[in-house]
Amino acid sequence: MKVVILAGGFGTRISEESYLKPKPMIEVGGKPMLWHIMKIFSTYGYNEFIICCGYKQDVIKEWFSNYYLYSSDITFDFRSGKKEVIIHREQPEPWKVTVVDTGLNTMTGGRIKRIAPFVGDEPFFLTYGDGVADVNIPELLKYHQEKGQKATVTCAQPQGRFGNLDITPDGIVTNFREKTREDVGWINAGFMVLEPSVFDYIEGDETIFERYPLEELARSGELNAYKHSGFWQCMDTLREKEALEKLWNTNQAPWKVWD
Repeated sequence: MKVVILAGGFGTRISEESYLKPKPMIEVGGKPMLWHIMKIFSTYGYNEFIICCGYKQDVIKEWFSNYYLYSSDITFDFRSGKKEVIIHREQPEPWKVTVVDTGLNTMTGGRIKRIAPFVGDEPFFLTYGDGVADVNIPELLKYHQEKGQKATVTCAQPQGRFGNLDITPDGIVTNFREKTREDVGWINAGFMVLEPSVFDYIEGDETIFERYPLEELARSGELNAYKHSGFWQCMDTLREKEALEKLWNTNQAPWKVWD
C-alpha cells in the first residue's frame, strides 16, 4: 500500500520558520517532520510514498534529491581537476518517493484528487505532514479491513481546536464537524486508510477534504473511527515544535517506533 502525505499548505501558524520552507520540512531533532512521519510507516514495511506538494515544493524535491548529502559522511575530492564524490557511510532508506506538485492554492481534497493516478485502484494511507504518533499501523489497517467501510480515520483526544467526530459504540463515525467551545471529544488525528472510491467524493481543487467528503462519508455510515489512546501531536505552532524537539532530544519521543 502507498502512503499519501499532505505537504502543500502554507503553515501560517508557524510562520517563524515556514516563511523559509514548507511546514513538513521544519526540523525536529535535525530531521524534517516529513522524515519522522515516513519513518513511522517505514517501520511497518510501508515504503512507497506520494508527497502532495504546493508551497515551496522545490525545498522538498531538493531534499530528496540530495538525501545522501544530508545523511552520510562524504569526501569531495577535487585533486584530479574534477569533482569526485565518495560516500563513506550510507544510510539508505528502502523508500520510493513520488513528489507531486498539487498546486499552490489547492485545498486538501483537491490535492488528494490530483494524486489519484499515482495511487491507482487500491486502498491507501493518508496523513498530514505535520503530525506524529505512535499509531500501530498494521492494527489500524486490520481494523479498517474488518469494518469494511470506505474510510477510517485515526482519532485522538488532545486539548485543542480541531474538528470533532461523533462515534457510535461499535466505531462508526456518524458526524464530522467543526469543534465548538462546548465540545471536548475525539479529533481527527490523520493516519487514515481510504478506499479508492473516496476519490469520487472529491469534486476538484476547491474541495476541503475535511468538509464535504468526510462529512458525507460520516452521514452515509462509511467513515470509521480508529481510537488511538497513545501519543499524538501536531506541529501547528512554534510552541508545539519546541515541545516535540524537547521529547526528541531527551530520548522520550513516543513516535520513534524505529531502532
